[in-house]
Amino acid sequence: MNIPNKLTIFRVLLIPVYMICYLIGEGAWMYAAVAVFALATATDQLDGHLARKNNQVTTFGKLMDPLADKLLMMSALICFVQRDVKYINAAVVMIILARELIVTGIRMIALGDNKVIAASIWGKIKTVSQFTLIIGIMVFEIINSHLPQSTAVTDPIILVLVIVAAFLTILSGVDYCIKNWHLLKFK
Repeated sequence: MNIPNKLTIFRVLLIPVYMICYLIGEGAWMYAAVAVFALATATDQLDGHLARKNNQVTTFGKLMDPLADKLLMMSALICFVQRDVKYINAAVVMIILARELIVTGIRMIALGDNKVIAASIWGKIKTVSQFTLIIGIMVFEIINSHLPQSTAVTDPIILVLVIVAAFLTILSGVDYCIKNWHLLKFK
């Protein structure tokens, strides 16, 4: 197994660690949750870079790398719903989940036809917006725990981040479906 694939597996293994740290969420646990999530995000960038640079792109990586990203993202959003984070509700989670499941389904169809669909610029921007939202929420929770009056500033920022992430999720999903509609065979 090559290093990029090991990094992908490592990212998946970090998910329960992140969830435990975040759901405990008091004091140092929240700092740990931010650090673990940031580390997992960094492994996403690193594994793709190494796979392309060293010509180590594998079928496992093509399937598991985006799946690991989705698992990481959804675990954070589910944790937010569990802790009743302001502006993160079932509708927001469903928008993101629906897009990810649809895109994953189309990618699997393409793989069945021996085609690889590269991530679009909108998909990459969407991912950055979602990771920014998640890290932003956790950092603002830390700030708000020390300075409760800061919610007057952090709450509107979180709302904007949620709106931007939801909009880019929908936009990138529609773009992805339009560009790959030909792969869907309805016969």
